[in-house]
Amino acid sequence: MSGGISFAPLLPWPLIAIFGAISIALLGLALMRGGRGIVLRATALTLIAAVALNPRMVEEDRKNQPDIAVIVIDESQSQSVGERKKQNEAALEKLRAEMERFGGLEVNVIRTRGGGPDAAEDSGTRLIDALSKAMTSIPQQRFAGAVLITDGQVHDAPQFESKAAKKDSFPGPVHVLLNGNRNEADRRLIIEKAPAYGIVGGDITLRFRVEDFDAGDKKKTQGANLGTRAGVRLLKNGIEVSSGTVPVGRSETFSVKLDHAGQTVLELIAEEIPGELSTLNNRAVLNINGVRDRLRVLLVSGQPHAGERTWRNLLKSDPSVDLVHFTILRTPEKQDFTPLDELSLIVFPVRELFEVKLKEFDLIVFDRYELRNVLPPAYIRNIEKYVREGGALMLSAGPEFAGLRSLFRSPLGAIMPGKPSGRVLEGGFKPLITELGQRHPVTALLDGATGKAPTWGRWFRQIETKDTTGTTLMQGIDGGPLLILDRVDKGRIAQLMSDQIWLWAREFEGGGPQGELLRRLAHWLMKEPDLEEKILKASIKSGILTVRRRSLGTETPEITVTTPSGEEHILKLEHRGPGVGGATLPAEENGLYRVTDGTQTALAAAGTANPLELADLRATAQLLTPLVKATGGGIHWLADGLPELRRTQAGRDSAGRGWIGFTENRSYMVAGIIQNPLLPGLAALVLVLGMLMAAWWREGH
Repeated sequence: MSGGISFAPLLPWPLIAIFGAISIALLGLALMRGGRGIVLRATALTLIAAVALNPRMVEEDRKNQPDIAVIVIDESQSQSVGERKKQNEAALEKLRAEMERFGGLEVNVIRTRGGGPDAAEDSGTRLIDALSKAMTSIPQQRFAGAVLITDGQVHDAPQFESKAAKKDSFPGPVHVLLNGNRNEADRRLIIEKAPAYGIVGGDITLRFRVEDFDAGDKKKTQGANLGTRAGVRLLKNGIEVSSGTVPVGRSETFSVKLDHAGQTVLELIAEEIPGELSTLNNRAVLNINGVRDRLRVLLVSGQPHAGERTWRNLLKSDPSVDLVHFTILRTPEKQDFTPLDELSLIVFPVRELFEVKLKEFDLIVFDRYELRNVLPPAYIRNIEKYVREGGALMLSAGPEFAGLRSLFRSPLGAIMPGKPSGRVLEGGFKPLITELGQRHPVTALLDGATGKAPTWGRWFRQIETKDTTGTTLMQGIDGGPLLILDRVDKGRIAQLMSDQIWLWAREFEGGGPQGELLRRLAHWLMKEPDLEEKILKASIKSGILTVRRRSLGTETPEITVTTPSGEEHILKLEHRGPGVGGATLPAEENGLYRVTDGTQTALAAAGTANPLELADLRATAQLLTPLVKATGGGIHWLADGLPELRRTQAGRDSAGRGWIGFTENRSYMVAGIIQNPLLPGLAALVLVLGMLMAAWWREGH
């Protein structure tokens, strides 16, 4: 309980003031004339004024409120270095135990992980933002102080220009407990320049620099140790492609060739120095997106037929495709008595296409081609060699494929997955996707494919094959192979054992997904990563690692994820579609994540090339010193032991040698108020009348 006097005037203050002024004037006039009973009259007038002011004794029922201290723990990636995590938890446990012995002190613990691995959020360690956010829910009169448990590498540390500025944010002391050790040494690899994408088949250049932080050196030794050399390795998708030694502190470059479209993960690793604090920042990871400049396709049309333009229309509709269409309109042996002056005099560049520039094509398509002495055997052998060395070949077969002039009877027959039996099967049928085709990315989830009853239109001709190899994705009459894919050495080949896909393009009986099927087929042949039938992929977006595995098999192995700090996680795949499994995991660290299913390995990079969090891993007091001084706090190293904790009075020192203090604010909350009048009405009336009668009696004698 605490009390005081308050006034609740019965009359407006101006009237009371006028009454007081008149009373003083009358008393002064009486005093000048030598009147008697002036003291008694003055007392009576004072009592009347006091009654008008209505004084009351006020007593407050106060309840003391506990002060609040905030502990902010740095759990950013740099805390995985050495024994820092253990130091943090040990310090927190001791702090809580010490604070419990103080009466009236609450403790709020905040854990912050920093800006996160997402490139858009690379803001480093932001302990002050976390503390400021916590302060919005704490009344200033109850804030006792804050403790930051960190290595000191804080990227939002304020630089106060005045004490008034710091009072607006932190009305109490902010202390810092530093983990780690003094005089730590470290090495850092910095990416100075790297492209976001590159042209497939071309080289990209990375510019980088290695910096050493000597023990006790508080600045980057850029250019200071040029006599020192560091070994650096370059890995592409986990495989080393280049290495060398470079001077420390000087910019150097590596060049690497992009050999496929899509994502390529590049990793630069600098060798470790003796006594180094950590190798977390000895490596840098980059995601380079490979794009094809132009796709060059050679389309060879043989026997004219109704669907001859199907492939041409598909390829011409893609603006990224450069199409060369080789059409055989007239065979050399044809004799139809056409006058020579009506024949074309322009010689088609056969040698240039099939010998000189053959390797420049990404895909070759043969549409109902038959052996008619147009292409010499040497050129066909060139195509076989082209496929074996990594090229792509598509064969669309018609009746000629079953005859004596079949392309199978050329050197290309050695690499074809389907051997013609010599029979041409005719009759209406709907192409069916095989069991393997249901899981293969070329034919999986095609529009209209509904198991045994597809909704697309019929075809009416199929070339019978036997002794097939490779993978059959579609079947036709009597379950015979209709679409066959195979790998030949480094290249790929596909056979479509019918020439009637054009019926879908003409919307016969509702048509079918010919455009999507042929597009997928062409890109599989050109080794598009997203269309691989067996692939393990990993990607990181918004701090989430997503794993996707495709396989033609039915097994679902466990996935092992290794984080940048070396921690391993086991994931179980969930069904995400035919032949596809997936899983997710929070990606809370910057760096390279390795994902493996036992036979395949995928890589995913989190964060920017030079994350702030890993810029300098050494513990330091330099960045937080302005904040600590401005708020009257203290800085102590946990390696020296936990400082003594004290409660201090407002306005007194809050830190000293070997101790830190928390302000005792003595804040309270008023639970109730009791008011008692000092001049009850009856008593005041009796006193006023008594004084007036006494004054009248005194004047009469």
